Amino acid sequence: MIFSDLKFFSQNVRKNNLIVNTILEFKVDFNIFFIQELSWSTICSLPSSNNCEGEPLVSVTNHPNWLTFSRPSTTKYDYPKLAIYINIRLATLHFTLYKNIIDHRDILLISFFNNNDIFWLMKIYSDSSYSALKYPKDTEVYI
Repeated sequence: MIFSDLKFFSQNVRKNNLIVNTILEFKVDFNIFFIQELSWSTICSLPSSNNCEGEPLVSVTNHPNWLTFSRPSTTKYDYPKLAIYINIRLATLHFTLYKNIIDHRDILLISFFNNNDIFWLMKIYSDSSYSALKYPKDTEVYI
């Protein structure tokens, strides 16, 4: 079973991309990173019929050795606070982000398969009003 080999790491990076890049580049002994308070930045410009300079693609830090799971921003300048990075070697476990089950910008719910079993991982970012912590309690979820 693969669980004896899975190693998790959780870190608040306080919007510092250097910390995120360092974690992704050098902490290769971990398989899954839960990162909070990421910095969202423009990755590139996408072609646009409305703007000759293109529309900005805004995202969290990506790395070729890691699968990145984060929710898209629903409003400009109000970005989700979480991302989950999974080592590319675990891609055969078929990780899936479920925003239709838990629909909150500061909660990430993912699943993966191992030996015909499904496993769930959830990361919650708690702000000063505890909105993400209150959400599962106040919401009925049917799976």
